[in-house]
Amino acid sequence: MRRLSFCAALLGFIWTPLMADDPSAKWEPEIKKFEEQDESSPPPQAGVLFVGSSSIRLWDLEQSFPENKYINRGFGGSQIADSIAYLDQLVLKHKPKVVLMYAGDNDIAAGKSAEQVANDFMTFQMRINAQLPATKIMYIAIKPSIKRWDMYPKMSDANQRIADYCKTDPRLTYLDIATPMLGVDGTPKPGLFAKDGLHLNDEGYKVWTSVVAPHLSDCR
Repeated sequence: MRRLSFCAALLGFIWTPLMADDPSAKWEPEIKKFEEQDESSPPPQAGVLFVGSSSIRLWDLEQSFPENKYINRGFGGSQIADSIAYLDQLVLKHKPKVVLMYAGDNDIAAGKSAEQVANDFMTFQMRINAQLPATKIMYIAIKPSIKRWDMYPKMSDANQRIADYCKTDPRLTYLDIATPMLGVDGTPKPGLFAKDGLHLNDEGYKVWTSVVAPHLSDCR
């Protein structure tokens, strides 16, 4: 018994700092809320699931796609790695027919390279398709925003890497919401953003919907 107690204490000692050092651990409360939602009102299986950061979380999917019931699993401030860390709870349990991801914005802002962002998306895709080989995955391009315009060259690099990767697999689609968000001067259109210059307003989501909707027309 003493040996077991010692081992348990040792494992606890080791596990605690590991959890503390896990950058994805802070999302546990958010993930728990999703699990509670799933328990009280189970979403449909084999549906369309949106996942990623705050641009997904704030998207009123019912307003943009009134004829369909899509699953929103966005959690603000998250990076691609966070969606990977909770892939079972966020994605795999729902066995979606289509997954749409928007993430990478916060990744670049946190200092990750374009190559890291692209590699993280590849990992995200491969882990989903390893379990759900028929699931289609669509990547919503990192948006050009007023607040993070100085970072956009790196974001654009990440977008191009992911766009090129999507061409290698028929299950993948790259959704270019970036180009229609730029004005004739090549900078972000101010009328598409909330006051913070980062998040979208209703007009911004209309642009996104116009790009996304045609790709979901056969997923009803």
